[in-house]
Amino acid sequence: MEVKATAKYVRVSPFKIKKITELIQGKQIEKARNILSFVTKKHTRVVEKVLESALSNAKNNFGLTPDNLYIKKALVDKGPTLKRTRPRARGRADLMRRRTSHITVILEERGK
Repeated sequence: MEVKATAKYVRVSPFKIKKITELIQGKQIEKARNILSFVTKKHTRVVEKVLESALSNAKNNFGLTPDNLYIKKALVDKGPTLKRTRPRARGRADLMRRRTSHITVILEERGK
């Protein structure tokens, strides 16, 4: 049975989050938590929160125990890009793109 949790419109570039999610994909819950606690990237906290949310969904909604669960997929999708202008010399303007991302963690029970 698949259980998932999603965080949408997170103000982080998808490229930065993807590096973090690749580390935990396919791992058991405790091992993934341990890996995330030692990663020194700034935005690991967001991935930890989505993982905890998926774990809570598994416990409360489906009555699953965390011992049997593993991370089947950790997906990062592009969200909408906020476009802002930045003033430059001689009256010109540059476009700043502030990217957002949608983070999804899918858990599944190991071998039944």
